Amino acid sequence: MSSPDENLHLPGQHEIDFYGNMGFRFADMSHKGSLLILPSGTSDWHVADGELLGLEHFSKILAEAEDIDILLLGLGAKMYRPVKEIREACQQAGIVIEFMSTSNATRTYNVLLAEKRRIAAALIAIE
Repeated sequence: MSSPDENLHLPGQHEIDFYGNMGFRFADMSHKGSLLILPSGTSDWHVADGELLGLEHFSKILAEAEDIDILLLGLGAKMYRPVKEIREACQQAGIVIEFMSTSNATRTYNVLLAEKRRIAAALIAIE
């Protein structure tokens, strides 16, 4: 099992088999902590609380904007509206943000991945 301090990076996008217990299971692996899934790969996302999101948490997403149409933002168990700075940066980069609970974002990610859509997901781990 990897931990957030190990800086997980797995090339490619993978279906998420399980979420909860403060982590995720995918690609025959378990990961504790939040997860960032980009076209280039899956890695740790050092975010534990949606209220603390800042533009700095989106630098890797924006760097791959030309390969992303939709960003699924899983904000944990609560709902937060991303701050205007984040929404505007993604909009300028051509990325549509869909923000929702992590459980809904994870399920939606799996569906869109199966449809081979140009997606990314930033998922805050939940209990």
